[in-house]
Amino acid sequence: MAKSNGAKSETSTVESEVSDAEDLAPVKDSSELVEGAQDIDEILNSLKALLSALEKLQKARLEVGDIKPLIGRMLDGELLEGEELEQLKSGVNGLSRLVRTYTDHQAALTKAQPARQLLDQVIK
Repeated sequence: MAKSNGAKSETSTVESEVSDAEDLAPVKDSSELVEGAQDIDEILNSLKALLSALEKLQKARLEVGDIKPLIGRMLDGELLEGEELEQLKSGVNGLSRLVRTYTDHQAALTKAQPARQLLDQVIK
């Protein structure tokens, strides 16, 4: 009979450990939900940052204007006068801002890529 009692107490101990593990499981799921919510917030913030970067890039492109042909002509040695010269001056001044906003946009675009997976899961 001693063996029977030993087996019974061993079973009780195992059941107790399983019960304790089950009690902890919801806590783990809750922390995963918090982490998931933080990930979702990060993803949504990255989308907002991408939108902002896109707006800045478009604004910089408008400010620079269509100076590529003018720069090409200037590099070919042509002399530019009047309105074309003024357009070239203002466009060249805005080129550094355009390059900076383009770089920022590319970084934001890369950071926002996980949003695709989230959208695929949420919007079917």
